[in-house]
This record gives sequence, structure tokens and C-alpha cells, in this order.
Amino acid sequence: MSKINEPEKFQPATVLDDIEWNLHNYGSYYLTGDIDEHSVTPVIKWILSENMMQRHTQLTLIVNSCGGDLYQAFGLIDVMKSSKIPVATSGIGSLMSAAFLIFMSGAKGHRFVTKNTSIMSHQFSTFYEGKEHDVKASEKETRYIKQRMLDVIKESCTMDERMIKRKLLPPSDVWLSAEECVELGVADAIF
Repeated sequence: MSKINEPEKFQPATVLDDIEWNLHNYGSYYLTGDIDEHSVTPVIKWILSENMMQRHTQLTLIVNSCGGDLYQAFGLIDVMKSSKIPVATSGIGSLMSAAFLIFMSGAKGHRFVTKNTSIMSHQFSTFYEGKEHDVKASEKETRYIKQRMLDVIKESCTMDERMIKRKLLPPSDVWLSAEECVELGVADAIF
């Protein structure tokens, strides 16, 4: 029988719940699939919760994704950057597009990538439709998004804006090896 005011221990319902529970107990979260509100919201809640409980000195976000919604990525990146507890990142499988930005936004010195990870960076794509003045108004947001991407990357490495545009954001997709990510300063080490 539990005492009053003593929280009951979480009882996982399945093996998957048990695995996730174990990861969380060790300060880790596995982000996989499309970067969208359904995948990002639990990560944001986890980081905020861990900051309230302060059970760990470091959190580890394991990222394996082909990318997705840039707005959702920016939201997660803001929460990672504002976390009192440093958020380390580990990249496995695939780090593409928005997922690559999330990965590189981990705590400097604690961004690890596996040797066989597929890594891709590119300019964002957008689609606007509507009346002419609405499309023109949307161009302002397009400039803001471009600048946000550049700012995230600049904060994550030592390259200047010109070099970032050449190495990571040229007109075509850029495929990188784990070694190249370390050389460019967007990852700190290879597992």
C-alpha cells in the first residue's frame, strides 16, 4: 500500500513500453520516423519533465529520421537549447533535413554519430498558394525560415554563413559521411 502523496511507480503495459521506460530512466529518448507534431511533442514533454525533476546531469536524444516539418524541428531545437540539462545527441541510421538540424543542435562536445549513418542536408522546400498578395506576404516567412536555418547551423559549428551555404545548403542535396560531419564541426565524434 502506498503512502499518501507518494507517487505510484509506472507499470509498463508492453515490452515496448518497458524498453522506453528503461531508456527514460537512463535519461535517453529515441526519436524516429517523420519529424512532425506527433513525434516531436513527446520529446519536448520529456525534456521539460526531466528539467522539472532534475534526475540526470545530461539527457541523450537518439535521432534516426529522414526529416519532416521544419517548424516542429525549430520548436524542439528551442526547447533543447533552453534546457538547463545539456541535451546530447546521437545520430544513427539516417539524419536528414530537419532531423539533421535537430542532431547538430545537441550540446557541443556531445554530438555523436555512428559510422554508417546516412546524413543529408539541403535547403528547405515550401509551397504557397492563394491570392497574389498572400503569396508575396509568404515570401517574408520564407526569408525568416532561411535565416533561422542558417542561425541554427552557425550556432552548431564554426563555419561562417558563406561556407554554410556552400557546404551544407547549396541548391542540390548534400550527402555527408560521419567523418565529414566531424570535419565540418556539426558532429563531435563517431561512435
